[in-house]
Formats: sequence, C-alpha cells, structure tokens
Amino acid sequence: MSKAWYSKKWVITLLHIVVWVVLFSMPYLLRPSWGENRPINKNNTEPVLVHLRYALNNIIYIIFFYINANILLPKYILKGRYKQYGLVAVGCFLFIMFMTWLTLYILLNDHHFYLRGHLLFNLFFFLFILGGSLAYGMIKERAREERVSREKETENLKTELSLLRSQASPHFMFNVLNNMVALARKKSDLLEPSLMKFSSLMRYMLYEADEEKVALEKEIDYLQSYIDLQQQRFGKNVQVNVQMEKPAMHYEIEPMLLIPFVENAFKHGTGMIENAQIDIILQATEGKLHFKVSNKFVPGSVEVKDKTSGIGLSNVKRRLQLLYDNKHQLQITKQADWFTITLDLKLH
Repeated sequence: MSKAWYSKKWVITLLHIVVWVVLFSMPYLLRPSWGENRPINKNNTEPVLVHLRYALNNIIYIIFFYINANILLPKYILKGRYKQYGLVAVGCFLFIMFMTWLTLYILLNDHHFYLRGHLLFNLFFFLFILGGSLAYGMIKERAREERVSREKETENLKTELSLLRSQASPHFMFNVLNNMVALARKKSDLLEPSLMKFSSLMRYMLYEADEEKVALEKEIDYLQSYIDLQQQRFGKNVQVNVQMEKPAMHYEIEPMLLIPFVENAFKHGTGMIENAQIDIILQATEGKLHFKVSNKFVPGSVEVKDKTSGIGLSNVKRRLQLLYDNKHQLQITKQADWFTITLDLKLH
C-alpha cells in the first residue's frame, strides 16, 4: 500500500522549510523598513551584514531544534533522565548566547554586548524553540511507535493468516491417504481421480493460498475438491447436498476463507449421528456472497477439543473481523438437531 501524499518524505521536508521561512520572515513582514534608513550600530554597518547575522543565528536555532527533537529527547527525556537533560539544555542555551555574541563581534564589529537585553530576548526565543522542538519530537515519537505497532500488527496478522490458511485438518489428510491406500489395494478406478483432486487441493493450499486475494472460482473449485474427497471417504454414511453456483462475474476473495465452515460440518456432522446430512449452499450475485452450511448434530453432546483439528470457528471470526470488518454478517444457529452457519459477504 502506497503512502498518502502528505506522509511522503519530500512533502514533510517542504512543509518544514515553509514553516521556518515563514517564522523567520516575521520581522521583515511586520517591519518592512527593518534595518534600512537608520544606523544599524555606531559604525553604521551595512544592512546586509545585519541580515547575514540574523540568518546565521536562525540557522543555529534550527540546528538546535532538530538536535533536541531527534537526539536529546530520545536520549534523556524518553529515558527519564530529566536532570541530565536540564543541564544539557542550559549548556545549549549558553552556547547559543556565545554564538550570538560571536556573530555580533565578527560581522558587525560591535564590542558592546548588552547582556541583559540579549539574555531576555534569547531566553524567550530559546524556550519557544525548545517547546516546539519537544512537541515535535513527542509527536514524531508517538507516530513512530504507532507505525511500529501497526507494522507488528500487520506482520502478526500476516503470520496468523498464513498459519490459518495452512491449517487443513491433519485428520482429513490422513484419512484421505488411508482411503487411497485402500483404493490402491482394490485396484479401484477411483484412485486416479482421487489423486488428481488431492493434488489440486494441495496445490491450492501451498501456492494459491499465499496470494492476498484469489478468484472466487478457484475457492469454489477448492471447496468442491474437498467435498468430493470427503464424500468418497464417508460414502453412503453421510448425505451431502451441494449447491454451489459459479458467479457470472469475476470476484475475488480471501483464500481459504470458506473451507473452515465446511470442515467444521464434516467434523461435527459425521460419526455417531443417525441419518447424517450436510447441506452446502453458495451463491454470488450483485457483489454479494451468500454461503450457508448446515449439518445434523446430536443435541446435548459434549464437544471434544482437538488441537489437531484444523481451523476453529473462533479463528475464522477473527479473520472476518480483520479482513471484512464492516462487510460481512455471520450467523451461527442451533435449532433442533441442526447446526447452521450463514455468511453474507460483500465481494470486491
């Protein structure tokens, strides 16, 4: 994702230059005749030297501004070393006072340094620059922390999503392989198409799922391969009704977003269930996806947690929240002996 125009480095640099130019142009804007038509000092030094001295003193303050914000603030203030910072700040102020006298002495050849007047003026301006520098430094540090936090969250999200995508049920894999072994022993004609489906399923998991978005058609093909292998595994023990319509238009979706619902149905809708049945409906029209998975279950049964069972529904809810926050509706209902998951999603 590209940066917003206002956060680009050249824009920020230009903004800093404009602010400094405006700030240090104020004496000229407020007093157009500043330094003209009047003696500058007892030697009537040329006004150009006055302007040069003013510019040099401003450059000193600008340097102090960024040194304080980028070096002193992180080194002392953010680490709670306030006394050391105070001493360094006083030292910086004395150095600026010295440079003010030095530029006066060298450029204007003025040996009369009015300490009180220069002290009051420079102290006020020094505190102004110091406060602005601290504010800028704190804002910059806060922005850096937020950026790091977002980067960490993004990396954690990528890691989490990558893990979720790769978490196909090991039980499913082992059962499919065992079923293929049985088909090989029987020299069944179903072995070759089963291997092809299993190969396409693994290819999608290992390669296609790395993409940020995939075509909805590929996700549907993946679901169909998964369902076909499960149907082959359970045979007549489970009635599976599938109505998945491929969309007329091209839509994209987060890869492996729908498989957890189907996996959950086969996990909890099979086994010691009389007349086991699973219904799967998928429709995509007018930029909206309607996905519904229903399975029979035994009311009152206690679910056994299985750490190797693959993607849990709670993790899928988190993925939906992170990736489709205000673009989805997920309903999970239990009525009689039916467990139903309905997902309505806005497609891109």
